[in-house]
Amino acid sequence: MVPGLSLCMDRGMRKLAKLYGALFTLSLIWGTSFLFIKLLVEPLGAWGVVFGRCLFGTVILLLIMAFRKEWKGFKGLPFGMIVLVSLLNNAIPWFLIALSETKITSSYASLINATTPIWTMIIGFLFFHNRLRLFQWFGIALGFIGIIILSGVDVTNIKDQSIVGLLTMVGATLCYGFSTHFTKKYLSTIGVTMISLSTLLVSAIISFIMVLITDRTIFTMMLEPSIFGALVGLGVFGSGLAYLLYYYCIQKGSPEFASLVTYLVPISAMLWGAFILNEVIHLSMLTGFILIIGGVYVSSRKPKEKNIPMSKTA
Repeated sequence: MVPGLSLCMDRGMRKLAKLYGALFTLSLIWGTSFLFIKLLVEPLGAWGVVFGRCLFGTVILLLIMAFRKEWKGFKGLPFGMIVLVSLLNNAIPWFLIALSETKITSSYASLINATTPIWTMIIGFLFFHNRLRLFQWFGIALGFIGIIILSGVDVTNIKDQSIVGLLTMVGATLCYGFSTHFTKKYLSTIGVTMISLSTLLVSAIISFIMVLITDRTIFTMMLEPSIFGALVGLGVFGSGLAYLLYYYCIQKGSPEFASLVTYLVPISAMLWGAFILNEVIHLSMLTGFILIIGGVYVSSRKPKEKNIPMSKTA
């Protein structure tokens, strides 16, 4: 084999390994998010949850940047696009998710959240001139079937769930779909840490204003030990550190690739349940796991014959 070609292949494999490593690590972190939201939404309300996770996420990212001595201020950032991505990727969908979990079960919320890759592909096709291939649709469908099997959801019981709860979760997935494409198209030249910090900071300001308007009592409630601990888990890990990985997946992969994490989150939730709560892993769960992994691989692979990206963003 030609030495130069071998070196390029090695670099490509390392890059691919880092990309998939980031995706799987992100799914492990986000596997606990729906649990934390369920615990926090009753005492804090939907906007209180959004503010808490944005605040803690912003603090941890500021500390990271200070430790790395990376802080250069916000000068030169495309402020308008930062605000738009903050609304579509943080403030609005997190509010909708918290609101939905007051109306529907967390399992149904996570199932609807798993449709994010489908909406991301459709939005990319309709509004961003992305090219879609048949194998991508097949991979997405395969993964979604795996989600249904893994969750053990009886589709005949969907009618028992609140329509408001279902629609708010769908709204959150649509927000995610648009935000990933805007990030890839307009923020790809900005560092991952700066994107994460600036969007979380803007979202914290927006949600702070909404809390002042709706219920100011939650500020004292946030200091209660149980609530504070849940906010640390949701904010520091599920928002701050997780979004470093999320924007990395968007920039180094694609919007569609990053959205595939929603397929892996139920798997990580299953693993957390087994390790922490000693829950039993059934054969149907393993079947769903295999289908999801297969769906992620098929929908995110690159055509070898042309060696071009999975999707082309205008």
